[in-house]
Amino acid sequence: MDNSPDEDDLLDEDSSEFFINFPPDVQKAIDEVLPSRDSLDEPDFNSIDYINSLFPTEQSLSNIDEVVIKMENQIQTIDNEISTVIRSQIEASKEGREALDESQKIIKQLFIHIKDIKERAEKSEEMVREITRDIKQLDCAKKNLTLAITTLNHLHMLVGGVDTLKSLTQKRLYGEIALPLQAICEVMTHFENYSDIPQIKSLSDQEAFQGSNNKSHIPNKQLQQACLVVSILDPKVKKDLLKWFVNLQLQEYDHLFQETEDTAWLDKIDKRYAWIKRHLLEFEDRLGNMFPQNWEVSERIAVQFCHKTREELSKIMVKRKSEIDVKLLLYAIQKTSAFESLLFKRFSGVTLKENLEETVKSQTKSDINQAIAQRNGNLKDEAINEEMALIASPFNGLIGRCFIPHLEIYIDSVDKNLTDLIDRFVQDEKQHRPTENTETQAAILPSCPDLFVFYKKSMIQCNQLDRGQSMLSLTRTFQKYLHEYSEKLLQNNLPKIEGQSSLGSSVQNFTKDLQKMSTSGLIQNFSSLLKEGDIIRFTKEEQTKICCILTTAEYCLETTQQLQDKLKEKIEPHLSEQIDLSKEQDQFHKVISNCIQLLVQDLENVCEPSLTAMTKIQWQNIDTVGDQSSYITSITTNLKTTVPIIRDNLAHSRKYYTQFCIKFANSFIPKYIQNIYKCKPINTEGAEQLLLDTHMLKTVLLNLPSIASQISRSAPAAYSKVVTKGMTKAEMILKLVMTPIEPQKNFVDQCKKLLPECQLTEFYKILEMKTVKRQEQAVLADMFKSHK
Repeated sequence: MDNSPDEDDLLDEDSSEFFINFPPDVQKAIDEVLPSRDSLDEPDFNSIDYINSLFPTEQSLSNIDEVVIKMENQIQTIDNEISTVIRSQIEASKEGREALDESQKIIKQLFIHIKDIKERAEKSEEMVREITRDIKQLDCAKKNLTLAITTLNHLHMLVGGVDTLKSLTQKRLYGEIALPLQAICEVMTHFENYSDIPQIKSLSDQEAFQGSNNKSHIPNKQLQQACLVVSILDPKVKKDLLKWFVNLQLQEYDHLFQETEDTAWLDKIDKRYAWIKRHLLEFEDRLGNMFPQNWEVSERIAVQFCHKTREELSKIMVKRKSEIDVKLLLYAIQKTSAFESLLFKRFSGVTLKENLEETVKSQTKSDINQAIAQRNGNLKDEAINEEMALIASPFNGLIGRCFIPHLEIYIDSVDKNLTDLIDRFVQDEKQHRPTENTETQAAILPSCPDLFVFYKKSMIQCNQLDRGQSMLSLTRTFQKYLHEYSEKLLQNNLPKIEGQSSLGSSVQNFTKDLQKMSTSGLIQNFSSLLKEGDIIRFTKEEQTKICCILTTAEYCLETTQQLQDKLKEKIEPHLSEQIDLSKEQDQFHKVISNCIQLLVQDLENVCEPSLTAMTKIQWQNIDTVGDQSSYITSITTNLKTTVPIIRDNLAHSRKYYTQFCIKFANSFIPKYIQNIYKCKPINTEGAEQLLLDTHMLKTVLLNLPSIASQISRSAPAAYSKVVTKGMTKAEMILKLVMTPIEPQKNFVDQCKKLLPECQLTEFYKILEMKTVKRQEQAVLADMFKSHK
C-alpha cells in the first residue's frame, strides 16, 4: 500500500534533524512508563561523547561503515513504527465521526416516536372523558337526591316533633317530653347548616326549645319532670334558669342585710350565717327533691351567698374602716372561717370547679403561670390565683378574702402586744432569776420561751388569715422585736467590768523592799505580795448571769433559724425568698461573742496580779531551782476557782465553752510571754526556775477545760494545739536565754532553730534579758538579719 502525501510529509519532517527537551516531571513520567537503557534516550545526551564511545581509538574507525549501516537500519525501524502509529490514529478518528453521525440520526427518530405516543395519549384521555361524563352526572344526581330525601325525612320528623312538644307542653306532661325532645335535639344537629333559612330558624326558635317562661306555681312533680327536660336542652337554658332561681332564693337575704341595716355590720356577722343555714334546710325540705341531684342547687345557693356576702362586707368595711378594731376583725374572721369549714364538710365544691374550668378555658397556659407567679398583678391575674386556690380547698377564703386588705389592723395589734411584752420582760428581768440548769436544758431567761410561744401563736393565726403580704408584714414585725430582745434583754443586761482599782499603791511601795530582800526571803514573801491590792471582778452571780445570757442567745439563735424555716413553709411560695432572718441571727452571734469576751476578760483580770508579781522578782539573784513559784500556784488557784463555774453553766453549750477556753489561751499566753521579756536581768538559775514555772503552767493550761472536775476528759484538739504552740514558744525563749552568747554565730543559729518565726524586736528583748551590751547587740542583730 502506497503512502499518502500527508504521511510522506510527516516522514520527511521526522527525518529532519531535531532534538526535543521535555520538562523534568514529564521526562520522569516517560522513564517510568518506557524505561530505556539506551544512551540516546538520556536527557543530557552529548553527541561527541557518544561518538567517542563508539570509536575510542583510531583503529576502531575501520568499522565505521558497519556502525553507519547499523544506525541507518535502526532509524528506518523507528520511522516505520511511527508511520504505523500515525495511520492507526487517522483510521480511529474517521470511525469516531461516523459513530457520532449515526447516534444523532437515532436520537431524531426517538423524538419522533415520543411525539407520536404523546398525541395518541391525549386522544385516549379525551375519549375516556367523553365516556365518563354521563356517569359523573348520574352520580351527582344520585347524591343530591339521597340528601334531599334524608333532609325531607328529618324535616318531617322535626315538624312532627315540634307539634308533639307543643301539645305536651300545653298539657304540662313534662315526663313524656324528655325522650322525644332528646331525639328532636339530635335531628336539629342536621339543620345547623340551614339555620339561615327562615322556616328552619322559626322551628328552632319555638318556645318548646327554650323552655317555658311561665314561673307561676306548678306542682313539684311537674317541675321535677320539667327539670329533666331542661337538662336535655341547650346548657345555656339550664344556666339561665338556675341563675334566676338562686337569685330568687336570696332576695330575702338582700333585704334583711342591706348596707343600711344594723345586721349588716361585722358584730352581727353570725346572723348572716345563721340565716343561710336555716334557709338551706327549708329549701331542701320543700324543694330539694324537685331538682336533679347533679344540679347541686343547694351548693349553688350557698356559693352565691358567699359571693354576695364577700362583696357586701368589702363595701361596708371600706366605708366604716375607722370603726374596725382588731377584736371585731378577728371575731368576724373566726365566724367566717368556721362557716367556710362547715360548707366544705357539707358540699363537694363541684360548682366552684366548674367556674374554675370556665376561667381556665379563657386563658392560655402562659397566662395562668404568670397569674400564679404575680400576687399583686392585675385583677384578671388575681381572679385566676383565687380560682386556682380552690383546687386544694374549694370554700377556703371564699368569703374571708374580703378581710385581707384590713389585716394591717391585726399586724399593728401584734406590734403593740410585742411592745408591751418586751417592756414586761424588762421589768420582770429586774426581779426574776433565770431558769435553773437541767440535764437536758441549759439555764435561760424565762422571757425567751415566752417570746417564741407568742411568735408561734401569731404565726399560726396569721396563716389562717392570709399567707401572702400579711405573713410578710408579720415577719418584719418579728424581726423588729428579735432585735429589740437581743438589745434590751440580752446585751443591756450584761454586767460591766468597772475600772480595776490600782495595785500600784501596794506594789510600788513594796518594790523598794523587794530589792533589799534575799532570794529565800523573796520567795517566802511572794504570797503576801499577791494578796495586796483589791481586784474588781465579776461575782459568781454575775458570772452565772453572763453564762445564762450566752445560753439564752444560743437558744434564740437556734429557734430563729427554725422560725425562718417555718415562715418560708407557711408563706406563699413566690414570697418565700423575701424571708431572711440572717441579720437577727448575726445579732445573737454578737451577743454570744460579747459574753465570751467578758468571761475571758474577767479571768485575765484575776491572773493579772500574778503576772505583775512575776516581773517584780529579782531573777538575777536566784541561786537554786526549787518547786514552782507562788505566782504559778496563785494562777492555778484562780483558774480552779473560776473555770468550773463557767463550765457548769455552759454544760449544754460545749461548743461555746471550748471557744471560751481557746480565746482565753490566745489572749493569756501572749501576755505571759510579754511578762517573760520583762523578767530582766536574769541569770541561768533564774531562767531554769522560770522554765520550770512555764512547764508547770503549760500542764495546768492543757488541763484547763476539765480543771477541778471529777470527770477526766481530754481537752479539745483545737484548744490543745493553741496551748502547745504558745507555751512551747515561751519554753524556747527561756532555753535560748540559757544558751551562752559565745560563740555568737552558734547563738544566732540556736535562736533560728528554737524560734524559727522570731522577729528582730523579739531578738532584742532576749538579748536584753541576757544583759548583752549595746555594741554586741548591734553585731548580733546584723548576724540575725543576714542569717539564712
